[in-house]
Amino acid sequence: MTNILKNYNFDPACPVRNVLDRIGDKWSILIIMILGEAGKMRFNGLHKTIGDISQKMLTTTLRTLEADGLISRTVFPEIPPRVEYELTEIGKSLVPHIVRLSAWADEHMPAIKKARTKYEKMAASGMA
Repeated sequence: MTNILKNYNFDPACPVRNVLDRIGDKWSILIIMILGEAGKMRFNGLHKTIGDISQKMLTTTLRTLEADGLISRTVFPEIPPRVEYELTEIGKSLVPHIVRLSAWADEHMPAIKKARTKYEKMAASGMA
């Protein structure tokens, strides 16, 4: 077993599992990418940009990202209150890794789709 696996495999406080557990949901990576490109955004701007996320889920995801120190939330004392979200330095440091993962996904998606189709055909014929 490699040192990496030895260090993380059975540790409940594993940093890799802990971080992936928090950002590996359906929306976190997308929000980080959007804020990485846009800089600052208001809640409604994020909601409109993403499109198919509920307000409740956007609120929950933003709170989680804020709790982890990946985004900051600034409330302006106006009526009605204006709130802006932006990446923190830690959040910004994550963006290049997400960009590389996105490039990897774009490059390999045709092969992944082909493998899925092959697997589905095998499963349908009872060979998987």
